[in-house]
Amino acid sequence: MVTEKWDAGEMGCGELLVELANRMKELLPGQILELRALDSGAVEDIPAWCVLTTHSLVSARHPIYLIQRREK
Repeated sequence: MVTEKWDAGEMGCGELLVELANRMKELLPGQILELRALDSGAVEDIPAWCVLTTHSLVSARHPIYLIQRREK
């Protein structure tokens, strides 16, 4: 179940990932953020960011990404 939604529009991936990190900090462990990101780089950058940060990528169907905040 989606907890928060964020439409990042065409925000570039550098700025997008910084803002995404800040938004994930606001969620409780296990909560899910629905992200809408139109930037073409998001297809590769969002999954890679999830691996690096250990947040779970629940779904990736560009431009919609569901990201679950890690437990710890």
